[in-house]
Amino acid sequence: MTKERLLLAVIIAGVALAASSFIGGSVGALITGRAPVGIFAVSMPHIMLAVGKPFPGLPITHAMIASWITVLLLFAVFFTATRRMKLIPGGLQNFVELLCETASAFIKDVAGEENERRFFPVVFTIFLFIVVNAWISLVPGFESIKVNGVSLLRNANADINVPLMLALVSLVAVEYWGFKAKGVSYLKNFVNFDLLAQDSKQSGKGKSKAGVGSIFGGIVAIFVGMLEVLSHLVRVVSFTFRLFGNMTAGLILTGMMIFIVPMVIPAVFYGLEALFGFIQALIFSGLTLVFGYSAVMATE
Repeated sequence: MTKERLLLAVIIAGVALAASSFIGGSVGALITGRAPVGIFAVSMPHIMLAVGKPFPGLPITHAMIASWITVLLLFAVFFTATRRMKLIPGGLQNFVELLCETASAFIKDVAGEENERRFFPVVFTIFLFIVVNAWISLVPGFESIKVNGVSLLRNANADINVPLMLALVSLVAVEYWGFKAKGVSYLKNFVNFDLLAQDSKQSGKGKSKAGVGSIFGGIVAIFVGMLEVLSHLVRVVSFTFRLFGNMTAGLILTGMMIFIVPMVIPAVFYGLEALFGFIQALIFSGLTLVFGYSAVMATE
């Protein structure tokens, strides 16, 4: 059999299986008036936005457990890859080095080689945490394990507390980079009293018109500084709801497709969800990098 015929046979079989799963599934059963076929019967998806605690009495949520698993998985991969490093890498070491080199090149393209070491640890860690969190939640049965009637695991990116935590980490890192690079002068981005100081000098010299202009300019500068402070705080809200909203929407869409067409079609949405997880991780870490670079170069 040629490759073309094999591909055609796979497509026909996939379409037939998808159509059968739709007709025999819960939605098709409602249309035809028959009971759903056992293998295709899927219950209506239920997305719980509230925080779930599998162990009553302990302040541990299912998103926290998923986050711990993500951290342990990343630690295990990088520890194993670097435990016995070789001059000519191979296997896992080669894969990890490829990841690091790709991230390093990306940061250099945005912020320059002189800033690569400054931004790399935080930016790359945020990217890995988000993307691994997104991908491990796609493992079949990830949310099926229940303890005391609550899912033991949950996509941490779909728990608003985790995106909020990442947004706060990003904000603190950006402000730290700004202060580290510019010192106290970094505050001029928020509070610039230079024009008011000029006003006092000019008023002392009897230059009333210049003094009035300096007062007006100083008030405008203070107002702009307040807007700058607000813009930095708004980033937390923007980062949080962008990641939370997109990941939650992906979970809802995938769950609905599994309910409507139990076989074949959901695999396509699993692939899209994996891609969206990568894109969200890239956007979050990329914006952190851009804002960090902007803070470092702000007063130059």
